[in-house]
Parts: sequence; C-alpha cells; structure tokens
Amino acid sequence: MGLFDFFKKKESTPQEQEALNTGLEKTKENFFSKITKAVAGKTTVDDEVLDELEEILVTSDVGVTTTLKIIERIQARVAKDKYLGTSELNNLLRDEIQQLLAENNSSDFQHFEYGNHKPYVIMVVGVNGVGKTTTIGKLAHKLKQAGSKVVLGAADTFRAAAVDQIQLWGQRVGVRVVAQPMGSDPASVAFDTLKSAVANNEDVVIIDTAGRLHNKVNLMNELTKIKNVMQKVVPDAPHEILLVLDASTGQNAIEQCKQFTQATDVNALALTKLDGTAKGGVVIGISDQFKIPVKYIGVGEGVNDLQLFDRKGFVDSLFKQ
Repeated sequence: MGLFDFFKKKESTPQEQEALNTGLEKTKENFFSKITKAVAGKTTVDDEVLDELEEILVTSDVGVTTTLKIIERIQARVAKDKYLGTSELNNLLRDEIQQLLAENNSSDFQHFEYGNHKPYVIMVVGVNGVGKTTTIGKLAHKLKQAGSKVVLGAADTFRAAAVDQIQLWGQRVGVRVVAQPMGSDPASVAFDTLKSAVANNEDVVIIDTAGRLHNKVNLMNELTKIKNVMQKVVPDAPHEILLVLDASTGQNAIEQCKQFTQATDVNALALTKLDGTAKGGVVIGISDQFKIPVKYIGVGEGVNDLQLFDRKGFVDSLFKQ
C-alpha cells in the first residue's frame, strides 16, 4: 500500500471504531445524560425541549452559531412532521449533525487524493501544548506503515525541548529528522529538510513550526518566510498546512483556529485529546464555522491512536447507546 492509498478513506477497522467509541465516552456521557434529563416526562419536542437542547449543545462546545443552525433544522423537521416525539429526538439530532459534517467536509477522504506530489510537504502549525509534535510523530508512523519514506524537519527552534521531542519521535518510529541548533532560523531548517528529501527521493516531508500564538503579523511573517523558502526547493510547497488543536480546550480551540486561519492558509485540521474530554462537540463547531476538513483525530496516547477522521464513524460513535 502506497502513500496515496493511505489517504484514501477506507472503512474503519473494528479496532479503530472501538478506539473511537472509547475516546468519545466522556463526551457521550455528558451529552446524553443531559438530553435524557431534558426530555424526562415529555412526549413531544416542544419549545421547552428545544431550549434545553440548545443549552446542551452550547455547553458541549458545539458553539452558538452551529447550535442555532442545528436547532433551526430540527424546528423545521418538527413543524413538518407533527407526530415527532421525544423518543425520536436522538435520531433527529444525529441526522442533522451528520448532514452538517457532510456539508462542511467537502474534501472528505472518501474521494480525496494528493495527486503526484513528491515529496508531499506538510507544514504543521499550532500553539504549544496541543499535541503538535506528538501528532507529527504518530502521522509519520502511519505514513511509514503505509510504505512511504518520511523525513521530519525540526523547525521549532525556539524551544530546545521541541527539537529534542521530535528527534525522540523520529527514533521511536524510525524516520529521519533534520535539525539545527536551538535558535537557528526555522526557514533554514525547512529549506535543508526539503533539499535532503529531494536528494534522498523521500515521499513525505513534515515540518514542525514554533507553537507560539504571538502577534498575528509576526506569526504571519514567520510562516510566510518558511513557505517562501520551501518553494525555492519544491515550487508548490507546502501542499498541506495542518493546524493541530486540542479538543479538550473547547472554545479556546475555536479561537486558535481563528487566529491561525487569519495568519496562514490552513487547509487541514487535526483535533487531539478527544479521549480525555467531554468537549468532543467542538469537532462539529469547528467543521461548521471554518469549512476546513478535520483530517485527523487523536483518541489516545498510543502511537496508533491517530485516526483519519470519518464523519459517519464519528457520529455513529457519538450516538452509540
């Protein structure tokens, strides 16, 4: 199986689905315990039930804008079919969330290919502490498993720990890492990484960047410089700008997404730490608000616990009783 086969969406394996079910357990418990309480003693989906549902969605970090959109859709369904009762509310909600994700992930993996880019260059952005370097390591592992030659660029040169961490991941998953001393120019590291990837006929380059959400102008300038330097080696690089967000931060993740999408052309999202939070609803809100595909989700600490985002599998797991 080659690189492009890995990124074509396949059906989740039973192990992957089980990991997803386990990872979403806290979100599901929080969500459904509140819905059960909201409909207790009621038989019809009335305004009071919808008000309760609105509050549940907002407090599950779906976000106000997306919540209102979902509520309006359910209101329309209820108005159309006067016989819909509270017993059908879960199915209604499930349908609308799945439809929303379908609309907002137009580049979903079922029909997604990278084409013939070689090397395929991924620039990874995100603030410190979201699991950025860990995601890079896990993604490198997945790509290597798929038969691709991968090289990592340690372009977060502002923290010694960042370079050390990515080198440890390189050793752990058996991929090459290009690094320079702390304080080096990040663009220089990216340039060297691409040059060596071309020379070594490698398939994928993953570039780490500094995880600082500082002044937007400085952030934009820094990321633009890295992109411009990489394009001297690979003219259309980077092919993917992957923003890593920590799902457990809820609305903070949405704010970070705003900042980074204003600073650079983010075209893919990874949401980490879904297994440790009750705020998994943020996946729905981010997908809806930014119209950027959620490509990867982290559902555990193991090296294999990074999954391609499968919207159907996600919703099935969220509503699995």
